[in-house]
Amino acid sequence: MNAPERVLTTIEHKEPDRVPAFESAFTNNTIIKHYGVNLSGGRGYKNIYKFFSKARIDLVLSYVSIFPRKMFRGGYIDEYGRVMKYEYAEDKTMILAYHGGHFESFEDYESWEQPDPNLKSRMNQFLSGRSVQKEMDDAVFSIPSTGALMECSWQGFGMETFSRITGRDKQMRRIFNDRGTFTVELVKILAENDAKMVLLWDDYGFKNGLFMRPSLYRKHIFPWLKQICDTAHKYDCKILLHSDGDLMEIFEDIIKCGVDAIHPIESTTANPDYDIFKLNEKYGDEITFIGNLSPIMLAFGEISEIEDYAKKLIRELAPGGGYIFSSGHSIHPAVTVDRFEAMQNIKRKYGTYPINIPD
Repeated sequence: MNAPERVLTTIEHKEPDRVPAFESAFTNNTIIKHYGVNLSGGRGYKNIYKFFSKARIDLVLSYVSIFPRKMFRGGYIDEYGRVMKYEYAEDKTMILAYHGGHFESFEDYESWEQPDPNLKSRMNQFLSGRSVQKEMDDAVFSIPSTGALMECSWQGFGMETFSRITGRDKQMRRIFNDRGTFTVELVKILAENDAKMVLLWDDYGFKNGLFMRPSLYRKHIFPWLKQICDTAHKYDCKILLHSDGDLMEIFEDIIKCGVDAIHPIESTTANPDYDIFKLNEKYGDEITFIGNLSPIMLAFGEISEIEDYAKKLIRELAPGGGYIFSSGHSIHPAVTVDRFEAMQNIKRKYGTYPINIPD
């Protein structure tokens, strides 16, 4: 099987040839160089996709939103009003980090020009990623990723200012109608142009719970999320939701909206019931799980600990399809080569179907 076939077969809850793999971000030049890939010529899709192919990471991303709007020394304000700055790890890995919201009030937001879903560079990015995928004979599956509803909204204001806005119904409706209208139209454009899956960047919570009470998600977020999923599904396109945090209170809502796959089911939340294995027992036939080997474990854990947890993920989640192997968020600069290789070697050794890992 090639990478698109492998991923889509898994999403359909059928068994491919092997368990697919994914990473939402890879900010670790040391590991990339370990695989003989040099990104010094830039982080274009060709070089980074080459690395993912060597590491047997099937699902990769192109970026069709979160574009710069106003540049400043060392960073920029993106089209959602988020202040982003460049930072560098010890191995010179470039990291784009969120540094607060540009909007100090709702009036600031109102004066901001809204993102245009028809911007030509969005389609250019999607087509560029897909072109590289085809050059590589589908060794990777390139899907477009976009900011969506909640994450880009609160980050444009910063949490303190946004929290005050949550009590103002008219302002909340305006913000989420803007975000929803944009995202639905962008997903429609991508799906019409044969995108088979779209990733939504949309953190709904943090380690101790949700950013706002569940009733507000049900009022302002989930009607739009359902419309996004319905729009994608009309064109046989899947929706992958990336959301950090403890989502236990709204997990069934997410499924009812029609989300096809969810990443990463953080293993380090404060809620012991927000557990990928427990969730899989209850919802494993309704959604594909992606994750969730803790980035903390990958940075500081024992090799044997990493191997045992990776085996457990594959043994308990992969049979029958519906599971994609991944870290619990991304591969950050503190992850060492030996720990990354321990994770990948388990996938290579035990990730071929039929799954057969001794308990």
